[in-house]
Amino acid sequence: MMADVVLRPPPRPFDTEVVPPGSKSLTNRALLLAALAEGPSRLSNVLVAEDVRLMVEALQALGVLVRLDETCRSAIVHGCGGRWPEHEASLYCGNAGTVARFLTAAVGLGQGEYMLDGSARMRERPIEPLVAAITDLGATVRCGQRPGGFPLTVSARGLRGGTVQFVQPDSSQFVSAVLMAAPLARGDVLIEVSGPLTSAPFVRMTLAMMERFSAAVVERDLRRFVVPGTQQYAGQNTEIEPDATAASYFFAAAALTGGRVRVPGLDGRSLQGDMAFLTVLESMGCAIDRGRGHVSVAGPPAGLLRGVDADLGETPDVAPTLAVLAAFADGPTRIRNVANLRLKESDRIGALAAGLQRIGAEVEIHADGLTVRPTNRMHASAIETHDDHRIAMSFALAGLVLDGLTLHDAGCVAKTYPGFFDDWTRVTGCGVA
Repeated sequence: MMADVVLRPPPRPFDTEVVPPGSKSLTNRALLLAALAEGPSRLSNVLVAEDVRLMVEALQALGVLVRLDETCRSAIVHGCGGRWPEHEASLYCGNAGTVARFLTAAVGLGQGEYMLDGSARMRERPIEPLVAAITDLGATVRCGQRPGGFPLTVSARGLRGGTVQFVQPDSSQFVSAVLMAAPLARGDVLIEVSGPLTSAPFVRMTLAMMERFSAAVVERDLRRFVVPGTQQYAGQNTEIEPDATAASYFFAAAALTGGRVRVPGLDGRSLQGDMAFLTVLESMGCAIDRGRGHVSVAGPPAGLLRGVDADLGETPDVAPTLAVLAAFADGPTRIRNVANLRLKESDRIGALAAGLQRIGAEVEIHADGLTVRPTNRMHASAIETHDDHRIAMSFALAGLVLDGLTLHDAGCVAKTYPGFFDDWTRVTGCGVA
């Protein structure tokens, strides 16, 4: 893992292009659906990073033939037709929520016993609503250390179908996990969601990917989903979009420095909810060009970045990006409806508050988010990344302005963007030592 990095501001604003790696969320959904499909699938522009390798290794442990070409960023998956070849498997999920949550539901389709475990942080992250859901659909789940937590063992005999209820779920991944397994159940599955649905665009993404792989779902307002059973996914050739969350760091860099960045491969047709970050940047004073097949962001002149009041309940992954950017605006920024950030790879609200205070910003923590107030005392400092890729990449923004800012354990970006600092240097002109 990369040790500490020290950042040096660029000599001038930049005007260039960057192509972030493939979307993690789309890649891991596509890999799972391809594995469950009948026939082969070829996936192009897949993300090659820790979270994807964990998914590939888990699918291989379940007996699926997956060939990941890291050089070409492609994968060939020979689907199992919804019947896991292996009847016993131990699956290590690291700290990857998509792997842990999606596979907890998917192994219920098998015939046998499947043990799932993860990192120390994953053992702390919630999964109890998902355990209850697959139990309602016919699986037997035993949790090893605490009720509804990792490690756990799923005794599977296929999913029979039935009704699942989620009450104000902490993660949309619970809903997505059941949705992707449901078409292969023996009977119809009804999923009902009450209360706020965090990160709702990710459920829309799941539905779009399921349709791409030939599954049918009747959905009403993301509150009620009827999934006919005994369906069959069909193998597909599909291209993965660039990761919109990864692009957010470069969009924010342009906003902060008065530069301009163009990202090909992302536009209004994107399946990724984090594209809504562009609307926030517009309200902060950025100029956005939404073309066909690309998007560009140009930042305002230095000192004219406006503070905002932003509800990021549907897009919490960009909250760290906005929080660090907000420290250099002309007034306070309030970030709302992101309480679930406390349950991510780190307690992101706590990590952001600590890091921002270290560089001189004032931070007020709320039950649902935080307020960031810029000061005239901003200065470089050492930032703890808490082994969280999003904390590391977000605080790289501060290094565009504060000379000598240090990120501890910056190699944690390998979770989703191994080449981040190479691209950061090339695009922004920021020095990295």
